[in-house]
Amino acid sequence: MRNVILAAAFATTALAAATPALAQDRAPFTGLRVEGLAGYDHVKDGSGQDSGSSDGFVYGAGVGYDIQAGGAVLGVEGEITGSTADTRSNNLLATGDSLRVSAGRDLYAGVRAGYALSPRALAYVKGGYTNARVDVNYVSATGTVEDHRDLEGYRVGAGLEYQTSANTFVKGEYRYSHYGRLDGYDIDADRHQLLAGVGLRF
Repeated sequence: MRNVILAAAFATTALAAATPALAQDRAPFTGLRVEGLAGYDHVKDGSGQDSGSSDGFVYGAGVGYDIQAGGAVLGVEGEITGSTADTRSNNLLATGDSLRVSAGRDLYAGVRAGYALSPRALAYVKGGYTNARVDVNYVSATGTVEDHRDLEGYRVGAGLEYQTSANTFVKGEYRYSHYGRLDGYDIDADRHQLLAGVGLRF
């Protein structure tokens, strides 16, 4: 009996000593992640006298995969978001008409690189391709015309991610997008966004 008790005590002590080491060996920013996003959206279109801007609420979801080596973290990611930002004009071509241009869905695919400031905090930068849809609605005495256009451009940004538990995290991020193509035509549109996110890492 004495030998059994001593063996159990030794095993318990060894397990307690090994557990912190295993936790330290695990890279906290490695693996598949999914997240929900929400925040502020500011869209500016055109330049000079034809410029206009609008503010709205952006919302959506993202997915990514990261690999951590030491303090460095590299990953790929994708997002789909929507926005309430829009611009409206009345009496544009005729008395009583109205034009509404609103931000539609936004698709993003890119990469990010970061550095683990601590076992829980990650600072990162990101960049990639974005495709944003613009929905157009024109109403006049003769009827309603609805259409949409897709804008192609690039996105860059930076953020901070913080692990709240072994597999959950929160994040804050700023990103800038520039769109230079509209179905083959050169345009000049910019987008600034401030987002917060919550996510799960698997």
